[in-house]
Amino acid sequence: MRLFFSKLLYTFLMLLLISVISFAAVKMAPNSFLAAGELNPNITEESIKTLKEVYGLDKPLTEQYLSWIKSMASLEFGISFSTGKSVKEEILSRLPITLAINLISMLFIFVFGITAGIYAAIKSGKTADKATVGASLVSFAMPSFYLALIFIMFFSIYLGVFPISGVSSTTKEEAGALGYYLDMSHHLFLPIAVIVITSFGSLALYIKSLTAEILKSDYVFFAISRGVSKSRLVFLYILPNLSNPIVTMLGLSLPGIIGGSVILESIFAINGMGLFFYQSVISRDYPVILGVTMIGAFLTLIGNILADIALLKLNPFVKRS
Repeated sequence: MRLFFSKLLYTFLMLLLISVISFAAVKMAPNSFLAAGELNPNITEESIKTLKEVYGLDKPLTEQYLSWIKSMASLEFGISFSTGKSVKEEILSRLPITLAINLISMLFIFVFGITAGIYAAIKSGKTADKATVGASLVSFAMPSFYLALIFIMFFSIYLGVFPISGVSSTTKEEAGALGYYLDMSHHLFLPIAVIVITSFGSLALYIKSLTAEILKSDYVFFAISRGVSKSRLVFLYILPNLSNPIVTMLGLSLPGIIGGSVILESIFAINGMGLFFYQSVISRDYPVILGVTMIGAFLTLIGNILADIALLKLNPFVKRS
């Protein structure tokens, strides 16, 4: 319980510090929404003054910050300059698709990455090891935007197998629940494939290095000398020792749910959090930028806390300090 409250206090203080830094960075940035070309170029100074009063931009910075903190505490995040709607509503309407894409991708990344890493370590020095490491290095070095464009040109334009963009070409009412989700899976196959292919390599190389150290252990040597099968070796000796770093990496992967979606959602025209954040940065929509930034910071801190708690449960010898 004491650990929980200390982590909670740490999260609160860090969020407060991040909010101050983020707010100051946004306010110090050159240009503004009213001068970003999003409005009528013939707008008068009186109209700009009125808009500043409506959005509270005419108030002192300290008052603007306190007002924003108050709205953020109630999970409102303010009003979007671009749409005139609540930032909370805008985020909630786009968050599910971003979560779905990234959580499904994360599942495949960890399955493929862990499997490839363990396989390469067990087959160390053999052709299978070299092939796995080579594929992992290509995955690690491949830019996601470049692979996305290649996939669009080959699978969408040349072969016509997958849609170029969007999430779905139908609705639940038209196709039913099953037809709608099948159509959505068809649209999201390429984005998920790009994320998985360009992300599993670094995890595979990391898991391989950890597994190689585990295979050098005395208890593994004696297990092999007793004739333990490879499947038992993996499930009883290797995976339990990989649980701590895997849990840590899972916690650190949470912040990438939003940040990693910016490029791919823009390329595939997926109306999720990544595209929403990109459009907000272009238009200097400060409430949206700050709202998404704070959500990303919150996910980072929560990911670290969940990873720490999970490690304590998995390994009671971890120091609580």
